[in-house]
Formats: sequence, structure tokens, C-alpha cells
Amino acid sequence: MYVDRKPSMDLEDIRETMIERLNSNQNFNSIEYFDNLLKFVELNHIYASALEEVSTKLKILDDEFQVIHKHNPIHHMERRVKNNRSLLSKLERKKLPVTVESAKENIYDIAGMRVVCNYIEDIYVLEKLLLKQEDIKLLKRKDYIENPKENGYRSLHIVISVPVFLSEKTAHTPVEIQIRTIGMDMWASLEHKMRYKNTKKDTDAYMNLLQECAFEISNVENKMQDMHNDIEG
Repeated sequence: MYVDRKPSMDLEDIRETMIERLNSNQNFNSIEYFDNLLKFVELNHIYASALEEVSTKLKILDDEFQVIHKHNPIHHMERRVKNNRSLLSKLERKKLPVTVESAKENIYDIAGMRVVCNYIEDIYVLEKLLLKQEDIKLLKRKDYIENPKENGYRSLHIVISVPVFLSEKTAHTPVEIQIRTIGMDMWASLEHKMRYKNTKKDTDAYMNLLQECAFEISNVENKMQDMHNDIEG
């Protein structure tokens, strides 16, 4: 069920980032910067633990559905913690302080999860059940299924806060969750490849075709949802 994209300790990432900073800045304080990077490694652990908490919650809900309703709403899940090199670059691009505190306050997708469901209704059932849990707090919500993006992209995005119980404290940690169907996920994967692996000429040529595909996928999924509901009674 899981595709886990979390790096282990990110030490190679830290080494390469250190070399970059040393080469680009003669006044660079390597000791201070290394101490700061170690704090980011600790942060990485907390966000990875938050993903573990959310994954467990969703797996329990999926298993319960199979027992009670003979149906698994979740097809599969993917998760990843943004590596430190990428996180530091994002802070710099946004002209934010390159500190753990700044990352926690301003970056909501450090821990990211994609939940791929079998049917459209499964998306909203999972969201409702997850948000009902007492230790989960909703921070942000964007429904691109009800209101698709201009290019045809559809998915439900929520950012939740989940407690991570550590040895000396409880860290309430944000996790971004994208919940979508298999068809929506297939479309998003192709759109991603088109944007990052093709020339602008190719991108323009495929844009209208992608929008048509999004419309057709939506129609097919609605028909399959109706069929599923009829079969289940």
C-alpha cells in the first residue's frame, strides 16, 4: 500500500549543500551553518514521524472499511519528506530566513502524502473520517475536484496538524495530503512529465489535449461511481 519516498538521514544531502555554500561565499561560517543543518535533520525526523502517524490512521480506516463494507477506499498511498537541500532552497527562493523556525512557520509541504482512492466518493469519506479524529486539526483545504484548475487538474488538498509524541515534548506537525482517484493521479503524473520534460512548443501543443482528457476522465469516473453504487445497493 505504501510507496515511501522519505530519505534516511540526508547526510549526503548536507555534505553537498555545505560544499555549495563554501564555494559560493567566502564569509560563510561553516560551524554555524552545520549546526543549523543538524537542526533540519532533527526536523526531518519529526515530519517523517508525522507521516507515520497519518499513514497508520488511514490504514486503520481502510482496514475497517474492508471488514464492515467489504470495500477498500484506498488503492495505494505515497509519502515523502522534502529533503533538506530542497527545503533550504525553497526558503531562499521565498527570501525567508534559513532556519528551522522559519521552515515550520512558512512551509506546509515538508511532509507530503498522496492518497489514491478507487472512487470519487471514497475521497470525501476518508477526509470526513480522518478529520473526525480528536487529535487531528484541519489547517488548510482546497477542493480541486469541485473547482478544477484551469488546466484540468483535479484533487482534494488538505493540510492537517497531527501530534508527534517525542520523549520530551509533543510536536504538533503539519502534513499536506493530496487525495485523488486513480484517474486523477494518472492525469497528474502525465501533466507533471509534460511540464518538466518537454519544450514549450510541446507543452502548448498538448495543453488542449490534456484538458480534454481531464474532462473525459471525470465523466468516466462519475459513470463508474454510479455503477459501483448500484452494484453495492
